[in-house]
Amino acid sequence: MSVNDPLGDMLTRIRNAQLRKKGKVSTPGSRLRANVLDVLEQEGYIRGYSTTDHGNGRTEFDIELKYFDNAPVIKLIERVSRPGRRVYAAVDALPRVANGLGITIVSTPKGVMADHAARDNNVGGEVLCKVF
Repeated sequence: MSVNDPLGDMLTRIRNAQLRKKGKVSTPGSRLRANVLDVLEQEGYIRGYSTTDHGNGRTEFDIELKYFDNAPVIKLIERVSRPGRRVYAAVDALPRVANGLGITIVSTPKGVMADHAARDNNVGGEVLCKVF
């Protein structure tokens, strides 16, 4: 099955699994997905993820979702930059989510990072998604 937007597919899988109160969700592996999952883990939105190798260069990520008081930690996760409309922002124009309570994940020349880390490193880039 061909997916046009792999990152959007992963975010939708996370959103759907949390609606069903699942503990884990799996998604095909890629480097961009791994970098976004690393940011989500560092910021405390997921417990973690593990990599399963199926051979022939195919990998899969098993994402452990995080809940607090039987409610998902991620209240909002949505894609900003899509394949049909890329969204870029300079360092002084990076969007804030919920007045700084959430994060924006940005793909910069220095790697994929949260918006506060991009401001600290004084770099802008493609706004991938926002999480609250």
